[in-house]
Amino acid sequence: MSEPATVALTTALVVVIAVLVAAGAGKLAHLDGATYPSALIRSAAAFTAVLTLAAAVATALTTWLR
Repeated sequence: MSEPATVALTTALVVVIAVLVAAGAGKLAHLDGATYPSALIRSAAAFTAVLTLAAAVATALTTWLR
């Protein structure tokens, strides 16, 4: 598989995983008694955390593999 296709598929996979984690965090927050705006804030924080972690891992692997 070519390099641009690999990058695109990996990026899509990371975004899908981030959305799933955010949905789970929002649902758990709502089940815990949080209001909808509060649950949305928690799910947004989880989404951002997953993307930040993915970027940090990608940066570390890029410098290590070169």
